[in-house]
Amino acid sequence: MNRRDFLVGTGLAGVTMLAGCGSLQSQSTRAPPLVENRPDATYLPTHREGMNMIGMGQAGDYMVGLTYSYPHRFWTVTGTDAERVEIQSDDSLHLMATVWDPETSLVLPVSAGLSIAIEQDGETVAEKDPWPMISQNMSFHYGDNYQLDSDGLYQVTVTVSGMNERRMGELSGRFGEAGEMNAELDFSQATVEDLAFEQFPERQGDREALDLMSMEMMPTAQLPSVDSLPGEPLGTATGSDEVYAVQLLADAEFLSAGESYVAVSVRSPYNRVPLPMMSLDGVVEADGETVYDDALSAAVHPDLGYHYGAIVSTTTESPSVTVEVISPPQVSRHEGYETAFMTTPTLTF
Repeated sequence: MNRRDFLVGTGLAGVTMLAGCGSLQSQSTRAPPLVENRPDATYLPTHREGMNMIGMGQAGDYMVGLTYSYPHRFWTVTGTDAERVEIQSDDSLHLMATVWDPETSLVLPVSAGLSIAIEQDGETVAEKDPWPMISQNMSFHYGDNYQLDSDGLYQVTVTVSGMNERRMGELSGRFGEAGEMNAELDFSQATVEDLAFEQFPERQGDREALDLMSMEMMPTAQLPSVDSLPGEPLGTATGSDEVYAVQLLADAEFLSAGESYVAVSVRSPYNRVPLPMMSLDGVVEADGETVYDDALSAAVHPDLGYHYGAIVSTTTESPSVTVEVISPPQVSRHEGYETAFMTTPTLTF
């Protein structure tokens, strides 16, 4: 993967982020027309927007980074349906929060979510729960369009819920409690309008993806390559554009005698973006017997990253694993992902 440097201004609040190649120009918040005949897969979107850093800080066990960009369209997902959220005339900015473990720099998709409250002079201006979402340059994050009254200084409070996902390895016992992070936003509509803007008129709709952003101060969610995953590989397969890699761990510290761990790592076909908040069932057969037939639990592990897994009662080196997708990733999508990862395949490894 090719990474681009960010354009860095003066101080943390002035960091401007943009990656990839294309024509740079000043733009309003109006989005270009969508690509016609979009594929049911990942595709290069019409454009990419720059973003500014608001700040970052500790929220209990979590670290939180807060950024903003132009207000923009995105798609919410319910089941296997995606619904477009249009830019409203009073939208001021698109606010984004990234949550990670400060010790391992692992970005944490927290299914219980988070909330963002914005105040000015002691009065609440906006308060809502941003959507868990994926974008091609930011990967997994939380975001939504917010309305502010005017230019000025605002206080932003981000409250992150405790994790319901299984935490493994050095993450075990952590992130069970909510945390709160505070930052100041010096908002100017002119500054938003000055954010960089790229368009891809010749390549939009192509089967490719934007580069992930790269920034020393804030990590980007990206899964390990298949070759780097721990354990014994049982195989890879492609669903509706997403890639599944299944691993068998036989000697992990959390296993008892006679047990193994089956891990299913699901990622985008470009840049290995994790696809969280899926519902997966698994059947594991070993030595002619079914040793597991149940849901696969969402989990995070420093070496596996975000994945779905189960402890099974077998030490067979090559069991048969069947993965049934009950529901695709229930995360909102930025342009380029809204038509991908929406079917419910059954795969055997």
